[in-house]
Amino acid sequence: MRFRTPGIRWLRLGLPLAGLLALLVLPGLAVAADITFPGGSLDFASQSGKPLSTPLRLVLMLTVLSLVPSLLIVLTSFTRIIVVLAMLRHALGMPETPPNAVLISLALFLTVFTMLPVWEQVDQQALTPYMNGAIAEKELLEKGSGPVREFMLAQTREKDLALMIELSGAKAPVQLAEVKLLQLIPAFMISELRKAFEIGFIIFLPFVVIDIIVASVLMSLGMIMVPPLAFSLPLKILLFVLIDGWGLLSAALIRSFAPI
Repeated sequence: MRFRTPGIRWLRLGLPLAGLLALLVLPGLAVAADITFPGGSLDFASQSGKPLSTPLRLVLMLTVLSLVPSLLIVLTSFTRIIVVLAMLRHALGMPETPPNAVLISLALFLTVFTMLPVWEQVDQQALTPYMNGAIAEKELLEKGSGPVREFMLAQTREKDLALMIELSGAKAPVQLAEVKLLQLIPAFMISELRKAFEIGFIIFLPFVVIDIIVASVLMSLGMIMVPPLAFSLPLKILLFVLIDGWGLLSAALIRSFAPI
């Protein structure tokens, strides 16, 4: 009797997906010539539609896995989430609490929840057929890049995309499908940073009000030498806990990834 665990499914999906995301940025790695060296050789696909050999797949996968942390930042919702969580710490007045490891772990899981529909589309359209041998690397790249590009385009402002196209010196594309990743990725990151700062501004407002009220009360009582943070920090923590701040913020971040 065989038992299936969720971890095996995520491992099966995660490793090929990491390689696919890397190939989206480095498509030139998918095409090369045969390499012969003393004691052996690596056979590359020299004809269109012919799959890459198994040794090349392993070498390519190990190479591109080193780029996964960077790709996680530039191609997913991780940037917006981690920036908002970092700004929350400063709004509370605790720049080192929660620790970075805790915030990054929370941001990673929220990123998984946000990107799961996109990854499921990639799995159904590209990864599963590729693992079954139904399509080659070229079709894997074309079909797998579609959901990722659609997600990035849906979260990118037209103004930021037009700016990147202008800075690159390229002609304005007629269709969104003609937008290059070199133009889409920086525009996507700029849009993500803008939205993160907008959410951070809203988070800061109630805590700034508490700081002003505490400072005014202390000044009216003649307690000028008492730092306002000594009283405002417990109040801000109490307020944040009473309104279930972590749950509200997590839900707001996930729901913020609706198409523009």
